[in-house]
Amino acid sequence: MVCTFFGHKDTPYAIEEKLLSVLVDLIENKKACDFYVGSNGNFDRIVIGCLTKLKKKYPYIKYTVVLAYMPKKESSALSEETIYPEGLENVPPRYAIDRRNKWMIDHSDCLICFVSKKYGGAYKFKAYAERKKLKIINIE
Repeated sequence: MVCTFFGHKDTPYAIEEKLLSVLVDLIENKKACDFYVGSNGNFDRIVIGCLTKLKKKYPYIKYTVVLAYMPKKESSALSEETIYPEGLENVPPRYAIDRRNKWMIDHSDCLICFVSKKYGGAYKFKAYAERKKLKIINIE
């Protein structure tokens, strides 16, 4: 199972324990082992921190940071792997995050999100994931 993540850029760190619990359940009971995460905002930082911790207990899981912009220099600090989806190089920067987010949903089976507002990018892409019939877990 491939999981992806979306959340508000101002997500509180208080969700970390709940997120860890959800991830452990997905890994142990639903055979989730591949994870796509963005690199913008607090939610993404929390997710990367949780996945880094869990990788020590479950070394077979893999998480990939999906970039919206062509990196200026190589950085391995974010994760074991980054990816820049094909086709984004032709997208104007203003639309790059939306296109990256759509790619993440289109390549996933499950969405783990923190969506507490009825506006913004996280809300918009949760709705897109609902239309695509992904399994959705909202950590609200």
